[in-house]
Amino acid sequence: MSLAFRSFLGADVGATLDDLARLRIAVFRDWPYLSDGDLDYERRYLELYTNPRAIEGGACDWRPMVGAATGMPMTDHDDDFGSALAGIDTPLSDIFYCAESVLLPGYRRQGAGHAFFDAREDHARALGLTHSAFCGVQRPDSHPARPAGYRPLDAFWRKRGYAPVPGAIARFAWKDIGDSTETEKPLQFWMKRL
Repeated sequence: MSLAFRSFLGADVGATLDDLARLRIAVFRDWPYLSDGDLDYERRYLELYTNPRAIEGGACDWRPMVGAATGMPMTDHDDDFGSALAGIDTPLSDIFYCAESVLLPGYRRQGAGHAFFDAREDHARALGLTHSAFCGVQRPDSHPARPAGYRPLDAFWRKRGYAPVPGAIARFAWKDIGDSTETEKPLQFWMKRL
């Protein structure tokens, strides 16, 4: 299964929103997100990425899209994300936010993770930004849904030059699979200088 990569900018992202929403629902059902996603919610949220300074990197096995990653300047994103970084020395106006990276399991370990980060970091540099950041959900090691043999992505992120930002924790609520209500989860920010 060979992958082809393509970047979509601003308004062009709009044509991919349904594919991206379905990918988010499928991938975020798995550990560690365990999200009971909703297509309407996902599509509304993803409208943010039709912003002229946003990018989506898509991975295709011809059709349909099997993976994607989005990003935009932090100042263009939801204030809840930026507020987690408010106490650091780097101004938010210098930070590019790498949002989701989602890839169906059968297409992993073919370079998509690097291609997704490369596209977003290159876009951030082209916009004149000096830092790149993202956040990942934190779940306890003892969580009953944690799969045996699970390998976190920390080593991959560190290899890319990212490091956790001390104290930079975003908090967001969503409904876990099997739950009847939303609960708040902590998401740790990671950042690097471009």
